[in-house]
Order: sequence, then C-alpha cells, then structure tokens
Amino acid sequence: MADDKLDLVFFENDAGNQPVLDWLKELSRQDRHAVGQDLERVRYRWPVGMPLCRSLGKGLWEVRSSLPSDRIARVIFCAHEGELVALHGFIKKSQKTPKDDLDVAIKRKKELDR
Repeated sequence: MADDKLDLVFFENDAGNQPVLDWLKELSRQDRHAVGQDLERVRYRWPVGMPLCRSLGKGLWEVRSSLPSDRIARVIFCAHEGELVALHGFIKKSQKTPKDDLDVAIKRKKELDR
C-alpha cells in the first residue's frame, strides 16, 4: 500500500460545528503548527504510544503536544470506522487530564456511534 496514513477528521456536532478545529484556530500560528505536526505523526504511525500518545481508556487516546508558548496541549481522539476522529482539544493546566475534558470527549464519542 503506497499510502499508509489514516485519515484524521474533526468531530462535527449536529449543528455542523467542529469544536476541535475552532479551538485550533484560537491558538497562535506556532502553537497550531506544533499540534498539527503531532497529529500528522499519529496519522502516519498509528498505533503509536508514549511519549506522543497515551491511552485514556474507553477507546480514547490523547495526543500530547508541547507548544512553543511553553504550554501543553492535548487532543483527545478515537479510532472510528477506519478514521481517527479528533474529539476534544484543550490546554493542559494540571498533571491529570481534567474530568470535564474527558467527559466532553466521551460524550462526543458516543455521538459518533448513533
């Protein structure tokens, strides 16, 4: 197979909005580029583990990005119907993934299965 990468799509809600893409657009160009590079690495190397990706359980994974702005970003995704789906993105402010951020990703993953 000449092209071994998986497609990466952004979760789209019923209103047609893509929250992860909207979040990315709010980042600086340099930070957006760093997250984009990490997402591309995942597409070409999937499945990939630490330090780039970590399983969160329940079929969820996080892409771990260190940003030029000295912040840490996470994009939570899942594999769905042969694609990687970016469900939620956020700037990490604590050691543990916040429950609220995890809940958003879980809710969106459930919406994919409807």
